[in-house]
Amino acid sequence: MKGMITLFNGTTIICVRKGSRVAMAGDGQVTLGSQVIKSGARKVRTLLGGKILTGFAGSTADAMTLLEKFEDCLEQEKGDLMKGAVKLVREWRLDKALRRLEAMMLAANTEMTLLLSGAGDVLEPEGNAASIGSGSGYALAAARALCEATDMKPEDIARRSIELASEICIYTNNNIIVEVIDNNDDSK
Repeated sequence: MKGMITLFNGTTIICVRKGSRVAMAGDGQVTLGSQVIKSGARKVRTLLGGKILTGFAGSTADAMTLLEKFEDCLEQEKGDLMKGAVKLVREWRLDKALRRLEAMMLAANTEMTLLLSGAGDVLEPEGNAASIGSGSGYALAAARALCEATDMKPEDIARRSIELASEICIYTNNNIIVEVIDNNDDSK
């Protein structure tokens, strides 16, 4: 139909904390309508030299714009995750151009995990796992169960949670990217 915008769908992002380690994983599928357009998109990244993990769900171009803006906010706030997140969300909600961006983000450092949205949300989810995207409910349930019932590392829990979500959610695949930060890692 003329003038109709088709939205890109699909993504599952999960963040898992255990001990001194934080892992974030995301699938690689991008879907346009009922068709898979790309199976290897990178939706999980590190910022500030590996000190902050980010993952996005929603329009890829919008999310990339937000990631760049978020990194600028973090640099202005000297790496303070909460202050950088609040600054980004304030601009995202108030700026006429940014307001149109359709995406959600998870961001984490060694102390906290935050969920960010264009609706003005800066939320710190409860528990050791947080998720966004089309398969987020499946991945979150799997992650919570694995955190309670196993001694798996958070990166293994995150990977397995996405794998399980990909078996249920048609917008999630098992082409998974995992990033990890460790509070006890002296090399960073």
